[in-house]
Amino acid sequence: MTAHSRVPSFSSPHVHTPARTSPLPRSSPSATCPPARSVPLFAPLRVGRAGDRLLRAVRRRRRGAAAGLAVVAAVLAVGGTEARASRGSPPPAAQHPPAAVRLVSAPVRIADAATVRLLRPGDRVDVVAAERGGPPRVVAAGARVAEVPAPEQGVGDGGALVVLSVPRDTARALVGAGTVSRLAVTLC
Repeated sequence: MTAHSRVPSFSSPHVHTPARTSPLPRSSPSATCPPARSVPLFAPLRVGRAGDRLLRAVRRRRRGAAAGLAVVAAVLAVGGTEARASRGSPPPAAQHPPAAVRLVSAPVRIADAATVRLLRPGDRVDVVAAERGGPPRVVAAGARVAEVPAPEQGVGDGGALVVLSVPRDTARALVGAGTVSRLAVTLC
């Protein structure tokens, strides 16, 4: 602040007094501060080994988690079938996968030619035999359509031919049913 600036006094709100300057003479900073000295080099000071303790704690925790997971895996492995047997139910019987069934191509004459025109290779159909004296019966369930030959020229009401991919036993049943009854198909 300068000597001419006015600072309000708190004793009276209307009286202003000039600002006072410091009674100490101004001196250079070197007169009041000691001279600068060089600081010797030294290794950083390390108190305790907290970083090592943290790493050891993390390793212990990992080992504990791994041990816990191993125990859980062992309990689940042992408790699978034996747990059911201990509750009174018999252990599950070993089921062998079904043997591969060899499929054969069976040409079948279907009574309704218009129905055969709706079929495409890859479709699944049920073949139904409609006998005159009895109720209809399913001869082949879920048979895959292998081929739909072009309609024959000159055949009137003889139906249409379709080739089905079925097991050998089902092919025999289809041939037998086709000789004594009219066959129809339903799309699955």
